[in-house]
Amino acid sequence: MSIDNIISKVYKKSIADELGIKEGDILLSINDQKIEDIIEYKFLICDEYLELKIQRGKQVYVYEIEKDYDEDIGIEFLNPIIDKTRSCKNKCIFCFIDQLPKGMRHTLYFKDDDSRLSFLQGNFITLTNMDENDIDKIIKYKISPLNISVHTTDSELRVKMLNNKNAGKIYDIMKRLAKANIQMNCQIVLCPGINDGKYLEKTIEDLAKLYPNVNSVAIVPVGVTKFREGLENLDTFDKESATKVIEYISCKQNQFLKTINTRFVFLSDEFYVLADKKRPSFDEYEGFVQLENGVGLMTKFEEEVNRYLTFVSVRLKTKRKVTIVTGKSAYNFIKNISEKIMNNIEGLQINVYKIENTYFGESITVSGLVTATDIINNLKDKNLGDMILIPKSMLKQDEDVFLDDYTIDDLEKILNVKIIPCEVEGRTFIRKLLERKE
Repeated sequence: MSIDNIISKVYKKSIADELGIKEGDILLSINDQKIEDIIEYKFLICDEYLELKIQRGKQVYVYEIEKDYDEDIGIEFLNPIIDKTRSCKNKCIFCFIDQLPKGMRHTLYFKDDDSRLSFLQGNFITLTNMDENDIDKIIKYKISPLNISVHTTDSELRVKMLNNKNAGKIYDIMKRLAKANIQMNCQIVLCPGINDGKYLEKTIEDLAKLYPNVNSVAIVPVGVTKFREGLENLDTFDKESATKVIEYISCKQNQFLKTINTRFVFLSDEFYVLADKKRPSFDEYEGFVQLENGVGLMTKFEEEVNRYLTFVSVRLKTKRKVTIVTGKSAYNFIKNISEKIMNNIEGLQINVYKIENTYFGESITVSGLVTATDIINNLKDKNLGDMILIPKSMLKQDEDVFLDDYTIDDLEKILNVKIIPCEVEGRTFIRKLLERKE
């Protein structure tokens, strides 16, 4: 029996808990149908009447359940997708994983390209490793929304960029999904001199034809580390080229506002930092649908800080010294935010340190790719005060582990100071600054 169907958690006071289903039980079937993956499971448990066949040791039990249509039964599985995760079959010219050095945590070297993870966790997929059965299942079970890495809709160029002969079929697949009313958000990793210019124009216009099923498009600049030996040479964006992209996308946004009543295509914050240009306003991000791509993260955070400081009617007080670490691209922004907070909180001293990324190379400037190694090298001789506040994006999801496999405990012992991870959310950020030393 595969371990994929092993129940790892039963929520208290849930249907499963009341029936006596236990952690370690194995789900064999629902209504006599075997479960291939989490999508099928989610679809089958929507029925109002269920027969669950459960194995416990050598015994098999059948549980009959009557419930509301949309009511969950309250279990999780040891393997979240109840199947093997599908790995990426592409060899993208810009792939960040191919640019990683040796010695990082092993999970970073796995490239997933799985539609189920796109639906469950928001991962971006390329649609290159899907057969007809996979597409039919997405349509049948309404797996939506999907996050899709498009990069270009030009078939010949996409085959070249992804180094996959099947990569050129993407627009036909997306048209089919749109016809079935599947919702999609799209991503373009923009590589200067490759998929910009006329190719970017074609891609944006093609995707806009699928609106509203294609809900939004995010454009992020290609990231290049110092570990590209044996890989194709890629240019990166500078102030001039980033400015040109901003000007072009601003024109496209104005066009789409008139034709489809949305800006539709959005740039990641990195472009505005590189160009030293003013970021769009809070309302111009239209609900921040692509935060995972860094689209509007700074604007949203600044607005949240301002609102919280305005909301607090009395002047806040504390007596503490806090260190904040950030990447090069967010340094000036975080420094300005910190000064504003200090002006509103008596007795608070914040020192912001810009962490130079020597681990991946100086061209990598985002905070989420800062390693513990570089934090140590930058801060080991500094007076760090009561604690160090770091963005949670520096850590593995749901674990206190940095990219280079150091843990928070490791870093605390080396620097002899408390390390506090924090979500990039204004109210949470300020409250963390005010927490007492443990």
